[in-house]
Amino acid sequence: MSHVRPAFGARRETAPQIREIDKRAFFRRLDAMLETYAAAMEPPTDQMPGRRTIMERHTAYPGFRAFVAGRRRNVAGFAYGFHGEPGQWWHDVVHAALAETGGAEHARTWMDDAFEVAELHVHPDSQGQGLGRRLITTLCAGRTEGTVVLSTLDAQTPARNLYRSLGMTDLLSGFRFPGGGPLYAVMGARLPLTSRRS
Repeated sequence: MSHVRPAFGARRETAPQIREIDKRAFFRRLDAMLETYAAAMEPPTDQMPGRRTIMERHTAYPGFRAFVAGRRRNVAGFAYGFHGEPGQWWHDVVHAALAETGGAEHARTWMDDAFEVAELHVHPDSQGQGLGRRLITTLCAGRTEGTVVLSTLDAQTPARNLYRSLGMTDLLSGFRFPGGGPLYAVMGARLPLTSRRS
């Protein structure tokens, strides 16, 4: 197999750069992020307007932090989260379910000081290259909360394996959020994340 060196001045293909974006940049990139979300998750088309509304609302939550990966206007992946508090829909639903299955103290341990990863998606064209790992570890780095929690499809997916490799365990499994939809697992870990990748 021959090795061809790039011509002088030619740019080598490099991993997408990850950078933090503020709320204004988040809104500017929202269309591109939603395209990546749709490519990764393949949701029904009629769910996309609601997803946009939810993501816009999340920017007002305390401790909001977001990162995108890509080149120029392309979004190969993105991740964001915030500090969970009572009154937030996902927080309240999960807190109640944890209290029901493990008791009030169990729910408080995981949810009273939690960084909630709301979305983490990598475009199918960029999957399998470690981008999801880079996004979530960058997103969680330096957070002052005691725990990190998220929900993911309750299946043996690459995302689930990634979260497990970062020390996350199942807090709930076979969980269906109000309103129907697929079964989810709610996962959590103590912060900072500790990679168990072998």
